Amino acid sequence: MRQAPVPVQVEPPEDDTIPDSDATGASDTAAEQRGQDSYAMTVLSVTTVGALLATVQGSALLIVLPELMRDLRMEFMTLLWVLLVYLMVTTILVPVLGRASDMFGRKRMYVLGFGVFALGSLLCGLSNPALGGWDMVGFRVVQAAGGAMLLANSTAMITDAFARRRLGFGLGVNQVAAAAGIVVGPVVGGVLAPLGWEWIFLVNVPLGLFGMAWAAYRLREPEWVAGRQRFDWAGTVAFFIGLFGVLTALTYVSFGDPGLMFTAYATAAVGAAGMAAFLIIESHAAYPMMDLRLFRNRTYAVGNLVNLLNGLCMGAATFLLIFYFQGPCGMDALTAGLLLIPSGLPMMIVGPLSGKWSDAYGPRSLTLAGLALTTAALAGLAFIDSGTPLWEVAALMVLIGVGGGLFASPNASSVMTSVPPGHRGTASGTRMMLRNTGTMFSLAVAFPLVLAGLSPEDMQSIFFGGGTVSDAALAMFEHGLSEAFLVFTAISVASVAVALMSYSRRSVRPP
Repeated sequence: MRQAPVPVQVEPPEDDTIPDSDATGASDTAAEQRGQDSYAMTVLSVTTVGALLATVQGSALLIVLPELMRDLRMEFMTLLWVLLVYLMVTTILVPVLGRASDMFGRKRMYVLGFGVFALGSLLCGLSNPALGGWDMVGFRVVQAAGGAMLLANSTAMITDAFARRRLGFGLGVNQVAAAAGIVVGPVVGGVLAPLGWEWIFLVNVPLGLFGMAWAAYRLREPEWVAGRQRFDWAGTVAFFIGLFGVLTALTYVSFGDPGLMFTAYATAAVGAAGMAAFLIIESHAAYPMMDLRLFRNRTYAVGNLVNLLNGLCMGAATFLLIFYFQGPCGMDALTAGLLLIPSGLPMMIVGPLSGKWSDAYGPRSLTLAGLALTTAALAGLAFIDSGTPLWEVAALMVLIGVGGGLFASPNASSVMTSVPPGHRGTASGTRMMLRNTGTMFSLAVAFPLVLAGLSPEDMQSIFFGGGTVSDAALAMFEHGLSEAFLVFTAISVASVAVALMSYSRRSVRPP
């Protein structure tokens, strides 16, 4: 098998020691360090804007789902596709675009991402009621492509810009954007909802154009020393077919409709064949789209596996809590969205702190602590019902936020620093793909459990509020909710076990 040459990035020195014997050299080195630190903060600000833009969109959209369904004359399943297709397309594209950014430039990809996201948002805001919402499903694909360009690059760009001794801090601050989106999104949705659901999308247009101009002006491409490389089209096509088939099958399973099971099995078979072909192609490709050799590195492999498991056990938690607040608790969509703040706010506070602690002490203990807190919170949520005091639910959500804040930055830091600079786009995209795949799997697990036995009318009332739900339907929903959280608790226990057995202090010592 031909081995592809590994690009080598020309990085700034990370040694802060200034020789006493050369005053001029000391001054130059200090100036270079200040310039590098300043540029690192610029990269952090730009990438945080991109991450915030994508996450605010998701939580703000939850607030206007009833109006969206009514105004665009959507069927219930079409509305679910509007929600799920964004996550599906992002999941498929992030590793592909991560590899493309390694080859063609991370700045170019990030600038283009802002523009494509703004275009997709504009098209979504102009959706035609005569088409029953299916045009919005297509436009969400465009929006997701832009979001994938941003998500595939942000972690890699931060890793490039920050000296290793401060990388955990940079990644921790960037993680705040995701938490801030959860907190700010419902507020943004509540403010814009009176103007019409269109403005949830249209507000992204000027923000995306501003981000595009700012990134073009302030970012710079990393310097590369690499031979000419070819894009892995065969592996990319096989990956598209494989992951699209698998995720589509999971989506149909998550709908809980027995009539869709044949379609789910058929798409799963196509997806499995595509993934098998992808693995064969990648093992022989000179310039693979996803370099599977990276998984020979223990830290990289374990970090990604734990991230996948954590995404699997946490992915549906936000959806389930929204439905819990609207169904058994009888709250409107805006109130339900605002009640996500107890999970988002602690993550905003803990994320940067966890990054700094990771820089100083290494990621192992922080990763384990975050996973343990997440497990405890999920176990507690398995026993909530309509009579549970709100403060108790809020306390469990705080635990989830603290656990997520402790876990995210150390995990990202350990994965990203375990690969050569020329593979960081691929590593960032792969990590995001596995996280999102875990979320899709979690929805496929959760939805059949919480939807079992419910009529379409009961589903709609619980999911989007505003209707009357019978006591029997609420009892079935609460039973399914408990089962779902118990399943995710078991998965979270498995993630702790993997981290305990597989991380070694030697492999994750801080630099």
